[in-house]
Amino acid sequence: MSSTKGLPKRSENYSEWYNELVKRADLAEHSAVRGCMVIKPYGYSIWEKMQRVLDEMFKETGHTNAYFPLFVPKSLFEAEEKNAEGFAKECAVVTHYRLKNDPNQKGKLIVDPESKLEEELIVRPTSEAVIWNTYKNWIQSYRDLPILVNQWANVVRWEMRTRLFLRTAEFLWQEGHTAHASKEEAVAETKQMLEVYAKFAEEYLALPVVKGVKTPNERFAGAEDTYCIEALMQDGKALQAGTSHFLGQNFAKAFDVKFADKENKLEYVWGTSWGVSTRLMGALIMAHSDDSGLVLPPKLAPFQVVAVPIYKNEEELAQISEKIRHIQAALKSKGIALKYDDRDTHRPGFKFAEWELKGVPLRLALGMRDLQNNQIEVARRDTFEKTTHSLDTIIDQIPELLAQIQDHIYQKALLFREQMTTPVDTFEEFERVLDQKAGFVSAHWDGTAETEEKIKELTKATIRCIPLDAKEEAGTCVFSGKPSQRRVLFARAY
Repeated sequence: MSSTKGLPKRSENYSEWYNELVKRADLAEHSAVRGCMVIKPYGYSIWEKMQRVLDEMFKETGHTNAYFPLFVPKSLFEAEEKNAEGFAKECAVVTHYRLKNDPNQKGKLIVDPESKLEEELIVRPTSEAVIWNTYKNWIQSYRDLPILVNQWANVVRWEMRTRLFLRTAEFLWQEGHTAHASKEEAVAETKQMLEVYAKFAEEYLALPVVKGVKTPNERFAGAEDTYCIEALMQDGKALQAGTSHFLGQNFAKAFDVKFADKENKLEYVWGTSWGVSTRLMGALIMAHSDDSGLVLPPKLAPFQVVAVPIYKNEEELAQISEKIRHIQAALKSKGIALKYDDRDTHRPGFKFAEWELKGVPLRLALGMRDLQNNQIEVARRDTFEKTTHSLDTIIDQIPELLAQIQDHIYQKALLFREQMTTPVDTFEEFERVLDQKAGFVSAHWDGTAETEEKIKELTKATIRCIPLDAKEEAGTCVFSGKPSQRRVLFARAY
């Protein structure tokens, strides 16, 4: 059960506030496995909603789901050199396949040295290697293309510093992997999936994002281009919310995946990959929540409405319950989930605080006096506004209120991002804004990896992206003073 005691203040300790909120709102907790988490039912129900929406969006764009092995033979993993090098330090490796009883300590098990694998297995940090090795068997002709596949899976990246949802050794995600007959088709796919992610983030998570492309230093290992959506959290740090990679022919060449074109000439296949993960749960929490708990967008809340009865005896409860059950059934027909909290183990005040902590968008309270006056109290989680509505019209008004809440949460986050995006022209300004204000810093960059790395070393800020809508603007690099043609977005990030 969640705790309704006061949370730490965001303004005093953002990290502690976040960690406590995740646990107290029953979203997730640390597990017995170092660096891994248990996603609790309430948290997982939000992730399931994300899955359902995204899965439908993927299928609308022609993709189908498949599943590939968790284990990747080391030789396959090494085949695309840049990808292997990029993930090498995060890999978990399986070397043996059996345990045996310890002859020196009863009840203990040790690794059986005779069970050493002929080839070590990598627990997938990403699936390009095993999938492209599979595609080699699927693709012979242009008639076999395109392949538009997605998988919902778990991956392991051995993180040393972990934080629930944002960075864990094991996490859940989806990863799309597509194969195409031309560069143009693959690039179009990469950009299309970026648009899918941006639409999902803005319309469902109520999270405004900047669409952009990563610098060579920041792009996915093994990709020719990485497109991304970047979001800003309430502490002024950036969060990479999704990525879509144009792989070129790199993986096709590494795994010798060729196809016969219409002239029967052999060509290498063009590829893409794209993914979002349970990190989106962290984005949802950090972008909208407050000192009272979660603030959930109605489109992703497990329950859009919670109803709490106010009564003195069983007879009153029965009358109130009859009315609330009617509202519940009517809302269900509109696709709206109402949770009726008629527990007799807690007082209404406790329930109000608990559902406030859990971020339910609308709370209804109904007592006998309300019933007699044909009215019901409605409280909005996003604004804490309380209003009284007629019981005759409440069923029709709730969808309108939920739409208003969804839009208000988005507009509030958008205004925050606009206020926290600062153009600067000198390195002195750059450092001052990062230290005193944070947020996105829009600055000129000379395009060199050396400058990018030096700025990161001095300030811990990285280039989050080169915005796709960045206009040409002659200027000088904020650090080197060399010519620059456009501004890029810097930020400290998760």
